[in-house]
Amino acid sequence: MNDWIAIGALALVGLLIPLGMMAVSYLLRPSVPETSKRATYESGEVPTGGTRIRFNIQYYMVALLFLVFDIETVLLFPWAVVYLDAVESDAVSLFEILAPMVAFVVILLIGLAWAWRNGAVEWAQTTRQVDAEGNRS
Repeated sequence: MNDWIAIGALALVGLLIPLGMMAVSYLLRPSVPETSKRATYESGEVPTGGTRIRFNIQYYMVALLFLVFDIETVLLFPWAVVYLDAVESDAVSLFEILAPMVAFVVILLIGLAWAWRNGAVEWAQTTRQVDAEGNRS
């Protein structure tokens, strides 16, 4: 049997099982339309104010920077293990081993410098920074 047939069958089963579960749950679920179900919170609390809350963009920036540099470490650790084996084997030159990872780290450092310059890593401004911005305007 061809390997691609098995992969296609597995993909088909992987799609049909969740779609089948959603179809069965749609058919069997109770449908009781109530106005309280359209409320922002269905927990019995009467909502006050608007549902839109403005979050500081800094939370998202810190989260994105964390993800980028967390993924960097995930890529650096396996490379370090392969690097040791490649150096010992003498099959490839040192430049061929180091160049891709040095390029990767340089790109990350450029991104960090850009984020730093745009203030993405500054959580709060000091009074001196606030005064300096006020004097520029």
